[in-house]
Amino acid sequence: MTSLEKIVRLTNQCKYDQIGDEGTVFEDIDLSKIDALGQGTKHDICTSSSTTRVVNENNVLGDVNRSGICHSFTANGRCVSMFKTLFTNYCTHDCKYCQNSTTYKGTKNIYSYTPEELAKITISLYKGNYIEGLFLSSGVSSDEDLTTEKMIETLRILRDRYKFAGYIHFKILPGVSYEYIKQASEIADRLSVNIETPSNNYLSELSSTKNYVSDLLRRQNYIKKLESKKGLPAGQTTQLVVGACGESDLDIFKRVLKEYKEMMLKRVYYSVFNPVTMTALEEMLGQPTWREHRLYQIDWLYRVYKFSENEVKIAFDENGFLNNKDPKLNIALNSLDKPIDPNDASYEELLRVPGIGPKSAYRIVNYRKKNNIHKREQLLNLGVGVKKATPFLKINGGEYTKIDRWIECKNQ
Repeated sequence: MTSLEKIVRLTNQCKYDQIGDEGTVFEDIDLSKIDALGQGTKHDICTSSSTTRVVNENNVLGDVNRSGICHSFTANGRCVSMFKTLFTNYCTHDCKYCQNSTTYKGTKNIYSYTPEELAKITISLYKGNYIEGLFLSSGVSSDEDLTTEKMIETLRILRDRYKFAGYIHFKILPGVSYEYIKQASEIADRLSVNIETPSNNYLSELSSTKNYVSDLLRRQNYIKKLESKKGLPAGQTTQLVVGACGESDLDIFKRVLKEYKEMMLKRVYYSVFNPVTMTALEEMLGQPTWREHRLYQIDWLYRVYKFSENEVKIAFDENGFLNNKDPKLNIALNSLDKPIDPNDASYEELLRVPGIGPKSAYRIVNYRKKNNIHKREQLLNLGVGVKKATPFLKINGGEYTKIDRWIECKNQ
């Protein structure tokens, strides 16, 4: 049985469930509708579900802070336990890479959920232990406020009627009114606006119907102000499409710096461009997946390891691109001019060494309070990737020469 068939079976089994309503009968759900609206979000990846929201009630469903809820993440942090769907695949925007665009040359059926229908499916999937929350996006009709109003109604049914306390990620549509953003912020855990490109110039190459400043950045600023006043449990995120309009990795990183500093974002996500058949960009070459992966690593170095902007920029070549090698290694080769002694290096200095992350750096700092580090095995036991780290360390007075360090690191 396919996952889509499971969705239909679970939904139909719950047609008469008395979970907060009065036994309302729902029509059988169309499998093709679920398929089309689910496929419409496959490139939208802002789905990690960390939240600080506290639930004090006992008779609620899906509380992500309770035991028994399992989160499954891919290597780059994508959460895969969300019901991720569009509310409708009807859209009046002309984004050249999107299958829901007005420029799409193929034929497709237009589908939309009703708020009650989508809420019912979400609860059915949760009760079947297939999901822990909802990721809700949508195509944008000529009236983005009306579409958003229906999406918010879905959330209200989940929260109020079904007492659903699970995680909800809500996509803010370009150009939607402040009042609807405010309403969404009071119900959802996380809000996000996909900025898609590093600047308006790049966005204009992909769409003639969106304005970067007024439709996207202004909405991000609304969310920032709302979060600063009332708080938003899981904060605000965004996503960029990587390589759809010829932008460099450095162009993307510069925009990301502004997102973290000016919009106070919790996370930025990256989705590598792959052409979709029958779209305006179907003949364009797709980008390698490693490009997305290296951007996540750069993001991690800046956001988690607290590398400075100038340190991170060492990883980019003269044209502003990353290569398919660990950027932390590239930075170390070009910035560490002498080996580091793990017995006296600061926590920040240890973090600059390839193979040493925040946890292992913390362990080293605490371990050496009582023990001198004189063997690689000690570092290995502390969680250090010794193969990567050794060329940059002075252990028991010994160190690699500069040429040895280059040779070993280049072979990793």
